[in-house]
Amino acid sequence: MRRSESGGAVRLVRPGGPLDRATRWIAFIGVAALVLIALVIVTDIVLRYVFDKPMEGLEDISRFTFAIVVATCFPAGLLQGQNVTIRFLGKALGSGRAAWLDAFGAACTLVFFVFLAWRFGVFALDEARHDRYTQTLEVPTAPFWSVITLIVAVAVPVQVAVAAAWFQRCKSHAEPESGMRSEG
Repeated sequence: MRRSESGGAVRLVRPGGPLDRATRWIAFIGVAALVLIALVIVTDIVLRYVFDKPMEGLEDISRFTFAIVVATCFPAGLLQGQNVTIRFLGKALGSGRAAWLDAFGAACTLVFFVFLAWRFGVFALDEARHDRYTQTLEVPTAPFWSVITLIVAVAVPVQVAVAAAWFQRCKSHAEPESGMRSEG
């Protein structure tokens, strides 16, 4: 067993591990919602042009559905290393320093998602405090923003595990697990 495999964070972020399975299910739910809203939009188009009867308030619901779909992909994307990276500096500095740059990048991504979850939470509370509703259907907006906030907040501990795995890798000088880094 390689030294890097003994770290708890590395085991968590391993493909097929517990976080991988959980985040893939969250993303699957988001993609299923995307397919559902696409079918509803196609139905609206048919109703609009064939029967001249559009679905009232579809924009109210689809706006939030798309935001939820995007948010559901964050945890899996972070865990699988699907974020944008620029590797020219790391390649010039060598693999050891490149790993530390990746760990630093993972820490910066963690800070970003903590900030993002916090601001979404503040926004969701503001929506609830001011009792805001959608324009057409007059559905309260706070529950939608609360769900988005919860999903983004789930990405935070996922990114904690990813960052911890990168730092464990740097300390042990081990190669990354597949999925932790996409070469490019």
